[in-house]
Amino acid sequence: MKQSNIPLNDMSLFIEVGRALSFTKAAKTTGIPHSTLSRRIKSLEKSIGLRLFNRTTRKIEFTEAGEMYYEKCKPLIDEVKIAHEQLNGFQSKPKGLLRALLPVDLATTYIAPLMPEFCRSYPEITYDLELSSKSIDLVKDHYDLAIKVGELNDSNMITQLIGKLPLYLYASPDYLQKQGEPKTPEELESRECLTIIYNTWTLYSNGQSRQITPTSRFKLNNLGMMRQLIAIGLGIGLLPKEVARADVEQGRLVRIMHPWQGMDAPVYAITESRLMPQKSRVFIDYLRSKLSQQNE
Repeated sequence: MKQSNIPLNDMSLFIEVGRALSFTKAAKTTGIPHSTLSRRIKSLEKSIGLRLFNRTTRKIEFTEAGEMYYEKCKPLIDEVKIAHEQLNGFQSKPKGLLRALLPVDLATTYIAPLMPEFCRSYPEITYDLELSSKSIDLVKDHYDLAIKVGELNDSNMITQLIGKLPLYLYASPDYLQKQGEPKTPEELESRECLTIIYNTWTLYSNGQSRQITPTSRFKLNNLGMMRQLIAIGLGIGLLPKEVARADVEQGRLVRIMHPWQGMDAPVYAITESRLMPQKSRVFIDYLRSKLSQQNE
C-alpha cells in the first residue's frame, strides 16, 4: 500500500458508497453528484494503491481489499460522525430523519399513543417508520434502529432491553360458556390455544412455574390477528394487557386462570453500533422510560 495522507472526507464517501453499494444511492444520501463521487473514490483508490470496488454497468461490489477496508474504516467514520453530532447536541436538539422498523402490534398499541409527547419534545425530528415483523438488516435497508418483541436469534447487531410486556391468559365469554375455564396449566394442553412468539408457554403463579406445550391449529405472527381469533371463541391465548384492554372493556375477552400468567415478553432496541445518532438515542431512552412506567 502506498504511504500517503488519506483524506478523511474521501474515506467517509467510500463508506457511504459501500453502505449502499450504489453510486446513485450514495449521491442522494450525501448530496454529492454521481460523477464527483466516482472521481473521489478513484482518487482514494490511487492514494491507497488498491482497487476497492469492482464496477460493471449494472452494479458495483467490493473487492476483497475493499471489503476489508470497509469493515475497518466504517466504525471509525461512524465514531467521528457521532462525536460531531454529540458536540452539536450541546447547542441544539436532536434532528433529522429517524428510520425505524417496528412490530405492528407494539407500534399501534404502545408506541403510537406515545408519539405526540415525543414529537412535541423533539420538533426537528422527522420519521420514516415501517411496521413489519420481517428479519432485520439495518445496514442494507438503512434503518437507524429496530424494535423487536420476544427473544432474539444471535445477531451482530447491538441489542438493548428496553422493556417487558406482561402476558395474561384470555378467552371469550362464548368459549368459556361452552368449554368452561381451565383450572390448571396442564389442562391447557388439552384445549385449543392460539400461540405467537413462543412454541412453549412458561406460566407462573405465587412462586410456582409450569412449562406446557399448547395445542393449536393456527400458526400466527401477529398479535392483532390472534386477539381477534380469541375474541370470536376459537381458543385461549396469552396477550399483553394493553393489546387486550379494549376487548376486555367491551366484554369480548375475559382474563382467566388468576393468578397464573405468562412470562413477560422482552422488548429490544436494535442498532448497528453502540455509537448512535442523538435522534436514535433519545427515541430509545423515551420508549424505555414509558414502557417501564406502564409496568408499574
